Amino acid sequence: MHILGISAFYHDSAACLVKDGKVFAAAQEERFTRKKHDPRFPGNAIDYCLKEAGITSKDLNYVVFYDKPFLTFERLLLSYLTVAPKGLRSWLEAMPLWLGKKLHIAKVIQKELDFDKEILFTEHHEAHASSAFYPSPFKEAAILTIDGVGEWATASYGFGKGKEINLLKELHFPDSLGLLYSAFTYFTGFKVNSGEYKLMGLAPYGEPCYKDLILKELIDVKQDGSIRLNLSYFDFLGGLRMTNKRFSQLFSGDPRKPEAPITKREMDIAASIQVITEEIVLNMANHVYKETKLKNLCLAGGVALNCVANGRVLREGPFEKIWIQPAAGDAGGALGAALSVWHRYLNEERKTPEEQDSQRGSYLGPVFSNEEVKIFLKNNQYPYHLLPKKTRAYIIAKQIASGKILGYLAGRMEFGPRALGARSILGDPRSQETQSVMNLKIKYRESFRPFAPSVIKEKVSEYFETNEPSPYMLLVAKVKKERCFSQPSSNELGILERLNFKRSDIPAVTHLDYSARVQTVSQKDKPDYYSIISEFEKLTGYAVLVNSSFNVRGEPIVCTPEDTYKCFMRTKIDVLVMEDCILYKEEQPPWEEAEEWKNDFILD
Repeated sequence: MHILGISAFYHDSAACLVKDGKVFAAAQEERFTRKKHDPRFPGNAIDYCLKEAGITSKDLNYVVFYDKPFLTFERLLLSYLTVAPKGLRSWLEAMPLWLGKKLHIAKVIQKELDFDKEILFTEHHEAHASSAFYPSPFKEAAILTIDGVGEWATASYGFGKGKEINLLKELHFPDSLGLLYSAFTYFTGFKVNSGEYKLMGLAPYGEPCYKDLILKELIDVKQDGSIRLNLSYFDFLGGLRMTNKRFSQLFSGDPRKPEAPITKREMDIAASIQVITEEIVLNMANHVYKETKLKNLCLAGGVALNCVANGRVLREGPFEKIWIQPAAGDAGGALGAALSVWHRYLNEERKTPEEQDSQRGSYLGPVFSNEEVKIFLKNNQYPYHLLPKKTRAYIIAKQIASGKILGYLAGRMEFGPRALGARSILGDPRSQETQSVMNLKIKYRESFRPFAPSVIKEKVSEYFETNEPSPYMLLVAKVKKERCFSQPSSNELGILERLNFKRSDIPAVTHLDYSARVQTVSQKDKPDYYSIISEFEKLTGYAVLVNSSFNVRGEPIVCTPEDTYKCFMRTKIDVLVMEDCILYKEEQPPWEEAEEWKNDFILD
């Protein structure tokens, strides 16, 4: 039984194939087209899923879309009517795509796939809820989904038991925590639906001095976590921007222009909206617990990618355990929709492995064999060396321990926005320079952005104030106090000056507030990566590596050996490992395109 789930036409298009009830393959379209957050029909991702299963579209039993377009169109229509004639320009821009494709998604899918059976549809938050609960390790759990908007819903909660999911209540548009956070993302000069994690990373540099102003003027927060927005400050109902002039007046100036210097105002705004978001999510979690009385919680929706808020829910909330869908945003809707058909439409039973989720580490994307890698390198005459199986992990760890930045492609690509050791850039966490070097010379991104630590699962509590597994890098924990160093007063220091102070004995993964977005690595899920960290520990005494996604700013994570080699040569990465092949930068032929590409790219 093959079920194909599809998400498309909004952002982060993706496809997922469920085979006999198990998640078999999943990937985002952006990884193939190299267009970040690609919203187009995920033809390449679908082709990959079918190829992985060795089938064609004729062999599919069901195809399901993660959203009900007519309900979304109803919301748009009523929203435009509410603000008319103000939203005319936005309406005219939106309508061609709606009339051409979005209202005819069933026909589009049938045509693209040459598939003549009925197309199924789930509701948006039903897909999120399914993606949260069904792959989780829990037989029974509360479910909370929070995002920008899907059809009318902006958040929902309920519970799952066995194969059943019951959604109890929804929060409706335009009252949306996701849209509120995106409005502040826009105002601080980052891209909506792309730069929200930058806003989260900026927050520790500021003080939440705008918190009371935001709560007084912009948002009414209820005890149960539900919210009401003061729409007189926002422009997303019918305009082309997230905020309006009243919003700018409230914060004493226009929105920051992209690439403009980040000032104390942006830092304080980021800190303020981040702490409000955390408190709202906590309120929601507390309310869901009161309503369900269940000890476990499953999370999905774009807001569930706010790992700082997730960490607080785990530490301060009422739930014993939480599980977060790794592809919590729209991409994960494809996975949730497919699983929803299996369990809810076909009424198939659900099996939950003890203490283990069924997402297989989220390593669900394409894999390239050693032979494929070698053929690529030989055809292009790129010098490489073969790594012996017995000493592979040691050689890689030794390069990192010597201060080299290493690009790493091995095994199936990750599904979701995080690199988890299959498409990663690795570095030494002990080095104070690693963060700035990787940010400015490799990732070409803002210097304040923190990097995540990958730590051996069994040793996480030796480095961080947690003992909980975090395989998908979706929880933030504090670095152990005994590892931290005091910092000077920050009142008079800018971002770059504050970065210069060593904050712990693993400074490259210690954020300004002594926090870290932790990934725990298990031998079962990723044995090759586990072995590298183990060898690094033998060499240095530290069972931690810096792990960043293998891409540069503005580009998706690499997928193929070709993508990987290009990123290697276009940056200051020192060493590249692709499966069992290792390449050293100094041995490679000159890369003539680099400067021209870099200049174009910075302007992106």
